[in-house]
Amino acid sequence: MPATESQTFIAEPGGSQVVTSRYLPATPEKVFQALTNPDLITKWWGPHRYETVIDEYEPRRGGRWRFIHKGDDGEYAFNGVIHEHVPGERITQTFEFEGMPGHVALEQLSLAPEGDGTRITTVSAFTSVEDRDGMVNSGMEGGLTESYDRLVELVQTI
Repeated sequence: MPATESQTFIAEPGGSQVVTSRYLPATPEKVFQALTNPDLITKWWGPHRYETVIDEYEPRRGGRWRFIHKGDDGEYAFNGVIHEHVPGERITQTFEFEGMPGHVALEQLSLAPEGDGTRITTVSAFTSVEDRDGMVNSGMEGGLTESYDRLVELVQTI
């Protein structure tokens, strides 16, 4: 893959953040559409082996969201509150895996034009190093990579 499409996943030892970045071959407006349109979210959010069902989604400041992964191995739900929603630029929200309640991360996703596409960067701040390491060790990077791969495919069709 070209250098512009490279993905980064940074979890510094002893830190409580994960910083990720990926190039997407679409405008920030199209990427934002894929990130916030419920009909499109279900096509890219999470690994292929799961169907993503949107239980609740209010894409606005103060809005709530709750997505469920359904697969052969069961159901896994995730939820949060949207703190900032700036079309084409940024989303800040909390993220909680309901299988481990009380371990909430604050995520800031930003979009920046890059060449003919968009650079998506996410900073996930966890409440502790242990929470961050637990998420990383649960397969966060692999799940994120698969989701981004699916998102790349999707934004090229919008």
